[in-house]
Amino acid sequence: MATTARQLLEKTTGKLAPDPAANRFVPLLARGAAGKETLAALALEQRWVIAADHRAFQYLAHRAAGRPETAAWFTALAEGEAAAGRHLEAFAAACGVHEERTVAYAPLAGCQAYPAYVAWLALNGSPAETVLAVHANFSAFGGYCATIAAALRRHYGFPEDACAFFDFFAEPAPELERRATAAVREGLEAGGLDEGLVHRYGRLLQSYEAMFWHTLWELERP
Repeated sequence: MATTARQLLEKTTGKLAPDPAANRFVPLLARGAAGKETLAALALEQRWVIAADHRAFQYLAHRAAGRPETAAWFTALAEGEAAAGRHLEAFAAACGVHEERTVAYAPLAGCQAYPAYVAWLALNGSPAETVLAVHANFSAFGGYCATIAAALRRHYGFPEDACAFFDFFAEPAPELERRATAAVREGLEAGGLDEGLVHRYGRLLQSYEAMFWHTLWELERP
């Protein structure tokens, strides 16, 4: 029996699930042991990530213009990044990040490898296979964000609006799931998807995601 779009999404997400031990920073934050300066770095790095991913997803939507469901999914992701960027401002403010500090900040290469690869996918990747790879990565990121949001409230006393950025990514997104399923179905109906390519994209996304968190964790080392 042919694999359905939903089955392929679930199988890919399972295969690309990160090693629980690979992320040392989120458990540190979950214990309330991450310093305020590292939280500020997280906010500053995410400003760069969100802006870059927003443009990358817009471009992927443009490249997928011949496949309306795929284009719609990337458009929805771009709109989500724009909304997340607005939420990010309250988190940055709670971390003491102001305009002067933002302008003077030098981004960390280890944190910016992830959006650099998303930009590579926008220019060079196959949009159909990129849907599966990015969807799998977002599943892991949502779990991290749920943990961070809880820790910010419990250990750092951050107000609700300062946690909204992480709440946004942690919340279930049934409409986005529906669009992802439709996009994968569209790819299957158009002639199939190269699962080897999907896993190549997904493996690198997960590696760069892990690098992002590891780079923040290193800021806490003596």
